Amino acid sequence: MLQLAEIFYSIQGEGAFSGTPAVFVRLAGCNLSCDFCDTDYSLKFFAGVAEVVAKVRELGGDCPMVILTGGEPLAQRETLALIDALRSDGRRVHIESNGTIYTELPQDVWLCVSPKERVDPRMAQRANEVKLIVDERVPEEWLQLFSDKPLLLLQPEGNKRKNVELALEYAMAHPDRFRLSLQTHKLIGVR
Repeated sequence: MLQLAEIFYSIQGEGAFSGTPAVFVRLAGCNLSCDFCDTDYSLKFFAGVAEVVAKVRELGGDCPMVILTGGEPLAQRETLALIDALRSDGRRVHIESNGTIYTELPQDVWLCVSPKERVDPRMAQRANEVKLIVDERVPEEWLQLFSDKPLLLLQPEGNKRKNVELALEYAMAHPDRFRLSLQTHKLIGVR
């Protein structure tokens, strides 16, 4: 059984796929406790893999993109079975992870790593997308770990004006490597 916080249909509001319709499966729990976390990933219900796939179909219809998020979606053992079932159902699976828990993932699964306290170097290597949270400073301590990644996203914490300005200034000073990533879902008032 999977521990879940919510399942809903919306748009991806962040990162490289911003604006793309997606079904979100928010798994409950996280192995970190970040001060700035703005997500309620507390346990709301349990469901089996087949039930989750059925709910994805019900809410999203033919929408191909499913985003597994949390908390930390890779903290649950059954997440790999869910990934396989969603792929078998014809879905493109994206995972939003803090990168702390090493997990072998199929190559067609999109992995976005957003480092917080620590990152497993194997997950950094596997990442398709890297989202650095700008909270009164650009977290430059992660740059070396992601030195092989050609593009890093700078996401202002909470879309706060001072964080937006700092991220924008940094991206403009390093245009070949950084891109600003706003939480557009919050700007337009959707989940």
